[in-house]
Amino acid sequence: MTVALGGTFDPVHDGHRALFERAFELGDVTVGLTSDELAPSTRHDERYVRSYDERHADLADELERVAETYDRSWTIRELAEPTGIATEPQFDVLVVSPETETGGKRINEIRRERGLEPLELAVVPHVRADDGDIISSTRIVNGEIDEHGALTPDRQGRGKPT
Repeated sequence: MTVALGGTFDPVHDGHRALFERAFELGDVTVGLTSDELAPSTRHDERYVRSYDERHADLADELERVAETYDRSWTIRELAEPTGIATEPQFDVLVVSPETETGGKRINEIRRERGLEPLELAVVPHVRADDGDIISSTRIVNGEIDEHGALTPDRQGRGKPT
């Protein structure tokens, strides 16, 4: 199978790694990486996003590591629009997170409009940090958690309110 997924991946964290693992379980992988122009508009917050080249280098390192386990091929392509590469005919599966599932459904509408078969949507559950909240790049950049979801020293003992 040919598998697509996309994102900004700044920084790569265990939630992203869960997406990559699932993608490589399913087949050969193409990752769409948001362009410098698109990346800020895909964020739910106003924060700095590293350059495409920096994100590409980190992503390539991560994909190489995961791909070895599955003996799969992979490639990274630049995303210039939100629907990205998944509207192209060669893909069978789109790996998404719960918050991007709606976008996956929209991609399938576009594919149908173009006379293409819809993609199987492989929804990967969120990975949770030690405090029970979702691991996200924003939380990492804000210094709340590390890439594995461990609370940073100044946040330890300040878990979720009960």
